[in-house]
Parts: sequence; C-alpha cells; structure tokens
Amino acid sequence: MPVRDMSVMCAVCSGRRARPNLNLLLLLILLLGPHTVEGVWPLPQAITSSTERYPLTPQAFCFSYGRRSAARPGCSVLDAASERYFSLIFPDYTYGSTGLETFSQLVYQDDFGSYFVNKTKIEDFPRFQFRGILLDTSRHYLPVKTILKSLDAMAYNKFNVFHWHIVDDPSFPYQSHTFPDLSSKGAFHPMTHIYTQSDVRRVISYARLRGIRVLPEFDSPGHTKSWGKGQSDLLTPCYKGGIPSGTFGPVNPALPSTYQFMERLFKEVSAVFPDSYIHLGGDEVDLSCWRSNPYVRAFMQKMGFGVDFAKLEAFYMEKVVNITSFFNKTSIVWQDVFDYHERVMVEVWKEGCYLCEVRRVAKAGLRVILASPWYLDQPGPTHNWARYYTVWPLAFKGTEEQKSLVIGGEVCMWGEYVDATNLAPRLWPRASAAAERLWSNEKQTSSVDKAFPRLQDFRCILLRRGIQAEPLYAYSITTNM
Repeated sequence: MPVRDMSVMCAVCSGRRARPNLNLLLLLILLLGPHTVEGVWPLPQAITSSTERYPLTPQAFCFSYGRRSAARPGCSVLDAASERYFSLIFPDYTYGSTGLETFSQLVYQDDFGSYFVNKTKIEDFPRFQFRGILLDTSRHYLPVKTILKSLDAMAYNKFNVFHWHIVDDPSFPYQSHTFPDLSSKGAFHPMTHIYTQSDVRRVISYARLRGIRVLPEFDSPGHTKSWGKGQSDLLTPCYKGGIPSGTFGPVNPALPSTYQFMERLFKEVSAVFPDSYIHLGGDEVDLSCWRSNPYVRAFMQKMGFGVDFAKLEAFYMEKVVNITSFFNKTSIVWQDVFDYHERVMVEVWKEGCYLCEVRRVAKAGLRVILASPWYLDQPGPTHNWARYYTVWPLAFKGTEEQKSLVIGGEVCMWGEYVDATNLAPRLWPRASAAAERLWSNEKQTSSVDKAFPRLQDFRCILLRRGIQAEPLYAYSITTNM
C-alpha cells in the first residue's frame, strides 16, 4: 500500500507570545521592514497567516504527537524527521527535536538572529497519492550519496515515490546474488559502478524515513542489451540473409529458459525491494530482430500468433506479469503495454495528446500515472519552470470515477546527458513545479505569476539546504539618472 502522508500536531514548549516594547517595535519596522515568509511550497490545501508572531527558543522547542493522531509515540519515521528538521529550522543549534516540512518553511529569523513564526492555521493533504521522481542509473551511474541527496530534495518537495530505473541497455549496475554475472559483466565497472544489496537497503531505509517509497524498474523485453552480457541465451539472435548477424535484440520470448531466468531474478528482486509495486517497463520494443529470427517466427506459428508480433509481445508481458503477481507484486508498465494488455497499472509517457491516452486508460478501468508533460530531458524551452506548472492532469472528458483512477504523476530524469555533476540543477526547481501540481489544490495554484515569488523563495531554501537548484530567472534593475 502507498505510504500515507502523516502529520503531528505541534506544540511550542516555550508557550509564551512575544511582548516587545511597542516603541522599539515600531522603530524596527520602520528601519528594517516586517519579517515574514513568502509562503510554503507546495502550497497547502488551506493556509491562513497573520502578522501576529511568536518567538521560538530552540532550547525550549519541541513537537508532540496530537491526541487524535493516527501515529503514536515511538513512530520511527516521525521521530527521525523531528531530529532531522531541527538542524534545518535552527541551523545554529545541534540539539533538540522538531517537526515536518511545511512548518520548517514558516520559521524565519530577524536581523538580530531571533527565530519567529507567524500565527498560521493550515489544513493539508495531498491531491494525488503517487508523486514520483524517476532517476536513470543505467545510462550514467549515480553514486549512492547522490541518490540520497536527491531523496532529501524529494522530501522537501513532498514527493513520495522514488522510481529507480536501475538497469537498461547501457549498463546493469544492480548486483544480483542469484546472477552475479549480470553486474560483473554488464555494469560499467564491476566494483565501482554497481549497487550492492547493502546499497539498496541503505537507499530504501533512507527513503522510508522521509516518507518515500522505492519503486524498482527492470525494463524488458527491450532495453536489455546489458543483460545479455552476463546471461547467455537470454537475448534474441538477429539474422541477416538467413544467417545470424552476430547482433542481438530484445529478450527471446520463445525459450522456456527465458521465463525460468525471469522467475529466479524477480524472486530475488521481490525480496530485496519490499514495496508492493514493481515497474516492468515494456516500452520501445524493436520488433525487427524478432522478425528476422526463424525460430521466433516458428514459435509464433506454433502459438497461433501468425505474423502479429504485438501478440508475441503481449504473450511475453503476460508471463512476466504472472511471475511478479506470484510474488505479490502489482505491476506498473509503460503505456505501450496497455495497447494490448489490460491487467496492469499504466504510466503514460508519450508526447502528443497525452490526456487522450489518460482518458483511454481510465475508461478501461485501470489506474493511471501521468509522466508525459514532466520529461525534464526533452528539447525545447525546458528552462521555463512554468511549462511544468501549467499541467492539468484531470483536464479530460470523463466521469468522476474515471478521473479518480488517475493516481498521480511522475517527473522523469533520463540519464543520457545527466550524471552526478549536473543532476540537481537539472531537476530543481523545475521538478518543484510538478510537485505543487501533484500536491496542491489546482484552483488555488493556477497562476504562474502568483506562484513565482513563492518558488523563488523556496529555491533559496533548497540552496541553504545544500540542493544546487538552478535560477528561475534573471531580472535587471533600472534606475533613473
């Protein structure tokens, strides 16, 4: 089940309101201007703030569990968050405990270093339950510390799913105990560019304490060139002129050994990655190699598929979905698979009328994840964060029941031109625009102009927290001489 967004009610243990000398207060306002915050990001469902403010004393500040909170004292996720956010809210102090993201953005310092928070009433919950970030660790290897830093940034933005596109054509960095040759022969380097199962456990634990699920993707039958380096007879031999060409295509769907391999691999993967969902890919399968192979064509005739290679691909995906279902996993696939398979959760990724595809999937009664408008590696004016903010996931003709099947969306950062050196500025704050779209009330967040000062302020927060978010825009200041 998806991780629920939990909250605790806060209590300022010092308990007393500020009672400054009024004359001094007026002088400070005239000299320095009032101190406040632009607002929080993503925008809560309802927020009311006043100029009335309370002083915060770090030594006497704490959060407590609300009497009606579903979480009880001793919750490791919330307790860890309390300790983690203390240093974010009070960077000059290293002790005590405090609470969660929205509150941390409301605390500010005056010019004398004192901490304050304005009287604020907030009602909040996420609009969509699935709010994901995809990172591609096959095309360029990302060190574990880079992934952990990305998880921090995700938590600051209230993303709750890390879609780990862990393997692909270029490399197979996941170190399998069952099939160790997959990484020893398929990774960029068998020692330095792999993810051990200890690494995976570390990422999962780190993510859990930040309210983030880890969704692994093992994409097949296409995007598997690196698999074949460590597993002979897995990929389809391509033919040219009636003889093998020496090249290989997608996973060979005609061999029983293929499914025996997949069963053993996904048995291990299901144990290493405890989430109830698994992404099986299924996109961009090059059918030309299958067409060229006489043994594959003979298998198709035997199965009654004729020359319909879509049926062959459907046969393969059905077998793999059944394997993962046996291990109690719910399968997510790219939209290519929905074209002929109707027992999965579908992620829409193709350009064009993506809402038409969302409607088609929802009309079939399947749950949908939207990714098409949030491909951050696509060409065009991608520096413009507003492009990712003005997305309306439910703007299609359909019933309320059909729209409820759109469970969320995902920002995709593919790795052709991204590694640890430029990941953060490529992601942030553009991904923050998608974060608010997936969290906040659409009617209250429809204006780019109103959102800009909040996002600009939030970008500064990310920078102070060590996230190298790129600038939003450059303003020039003109003066009259």
